[in-house]
Amino acid sequence: MLKKELRLKNLSLRNSITPKHLSEQSLQVANNLLKLPIWNFSYYHLFLSITEKNEVDTSYILSILQGKDKNIVLPKMADDQKLMHFLLTDNTIIKPNKWGVPEPLDGLEVPVTKIELAFLPLLAFDNKGNRVGYGKGFYDIFLKECSPEVVKIGLSLLEAENNIDDVAANDVPMDYCITPNKVYSF
Repeated sequence: MLKKELRLKNLSLRNSITPKHLSEQSLQVANNLLKLPIWNFSYYHLFLSITEKNEVDTSYILSILQGKDKNIVLPKMADDQKLMHFLLTDNTIIKPNKWGVPEPLDGLEVPVTKIELAFLPLLAFDNKGNRVGYGKGFYDIFLKECSPEVVKIGLSLLEAENNIDDVAANDVPMDYCITPNKVYSF
């Protein structure tokens, strides 16, 4: 299936999820993350969920990271399709941007080279670790700037597709994708 078709299909499927089901499924995703050997890093990049798009609620993962005393890095979208990265502190002010993405207003910027693990938003993914985002390219650009060793983990409420037919050369595959029912390793 093509990315455009997968975006439409999965946005429609996610729109049918009730708030209660979203909360339960998001908690299961967070619990499945605990099964991975990923907790020895210091800097974790975490997106904040767009509530209106029924994304995996990352507040559960945020609580896990805070409980493990990790450095949490939040993205902020810049106008040039790049992400800026800010350390989450007690003083961080979060506001939705023009696309409804919750992000920090400002703060202590973290160099991309310090990030050791990145949680990735997505609309769809396949059995090879390819992901389909919203189509703006922010995360592909970000991942190319990261160290080659950065661990890339997608978070999805839906299971893998067999294949994404139009994977591009600049698409960066994931190492893992976590769903409520399964841990995919690529």
